[in-house]
Amino acid sequence: MRTITKPRCGTVQPRYPGKVGAEPHVLAMVLAGGEGKRLMPLTADRAKPAVPFGGSYRLIDFVLSNLINSGLRRVCVLTQYKSHSLDRHVTQTWRMSTLLGDYVTPVPAQQRLGPRWFTGSADAIFQSLNLVYDENPEYVAVFGADHVYRMDAMQMVEAHIDSGAGVTVAGIRTPRNQAHSFGVIEVAPDGRTISKFLEKPADPPGIPGSEDESFVSMGNYVFSTDVLLEALRADAADPASVHDMGGNIIPALTAQGLAQVYDFAENIVPGATARDSGYWRDVGTLDSYHDAHMDLVSVHPIFNLYNRRWPILTNLPPLPPAKFVEGGNAHDSMVGAGSIVSGAHVRTSVVASNVVIGAGAYVEGSVIMPGVRIGRNAVVRRAILDKGVVVPDNVQIGVDLERDRGLYTVSDGGVVVLGKGVVAD
Repeated sequence: MRTITKPRCGTVQPRYPGKVGAEPHVLAMVLAGGEGKRLMPLTADRAKPAVPFGGSYRLIDFVLSNLINSGLRRVCVLTQYKSHSLDRHVTQTWRMSTLLGDYVTPVPAQQRLGPRWFTGSADAIFQSLNLVYDENPEYVAVFGADHVYRMDAMQMVEAHIDSGAGVTVAGIRTPRNQAHSFGVIEVAPDGRTISKFLEKPADPPGIPGSEDESFVSMGNYVFSTDVLLEALRADAADPASVHDMGGNIIPALTAQGLAQVYDFAENIVPGATARDSGYWRDVGTLDSYHDAHMDLVSVHPIFNLYNRRWPILTNLPPLPPAKFVEGGNAHDSMVGAGSIVSGAHVRTSVVASNVVIGAGAYVEGSVIMPGVRIGRNAVVRRAILDKGVVVPDNVQIGVDLERDRGLYTVSDGGVVVLGKGVVAD
């Protein structure tokens, strides 16, 4: 692999100093049309990539930060399902300098090929090929929009170029006995060539030389443009296809011997610690979404939001600092700007901006989104409260799960979820 010059403080330095035009010409396409049914009620009013995360961000901020920090600054965000808040966030937040032709632009489903919406992730790209033709890139990076992780995507692009593959699939090493819930990559003895692409196999294949681990697909791909175009056209003409990137395109290219895996363990991100290096979380369920927040709040976090050399970028509201009054306190927690903890106790929780927690209230193991109001002497345990939720005085959430199941959504793991604007009983 080529020698990579590491960026400092989030800026990206030239990887080939002194060589004009040496950077590969890459168009990034972010698949952000996910409905996110398993995250209901958080997705009742928004697309999955627009769901708030970590007190300050939306899920899409992680993939966009990775691409921008990597130097991939021509980005199309393909949207479809309840996309208004997502389109607004991308438009207002991700404004690039036009001097060098950089852009991050939301692209809604436009029915360019007839009166139909996107029927799958591959179809979303096929219906948006005008973007590829306009940009005319050498390579196309296709990334998902709803995972929490840090990654230098340019390292993957360079590995793809060096390998000569038609497509490179990012794979993360996962204990073999846990890989059955994901798309799994089986590799040939060379450890790189993909021999099979398996969807949630009962007996996941091991990695050559590390049989206790399996490669799980991260949903991130780098294509040589000509290979992508040919594969999409063939897939569009196949009436038996469901037009899915992982279910159809990658298996087809695997059968042609054109697919290789990129080992995420080889990706080196500036500022990463030994504890959070290689972190990747699929937050597709309420329990995994809650667990990912709990990863943030320990003294030595499993995922460190405070890495200033590879920042997660977003648009923060103009609010004053958080305030703690009348003995209010927070332990092993994150509290956003403009929030007031007044004589209340917060433990192992993520509290977003503009939240007010009243005297005597107790909040533990919870995710509190912007604008929430928690009344005096209320109790909130192992809960997710969406934007604008009101918990009146003395009301208890997460204490009596049987009662909560009759009123709210309760996950398989016992996390109580109140949707946007709900007033608790």
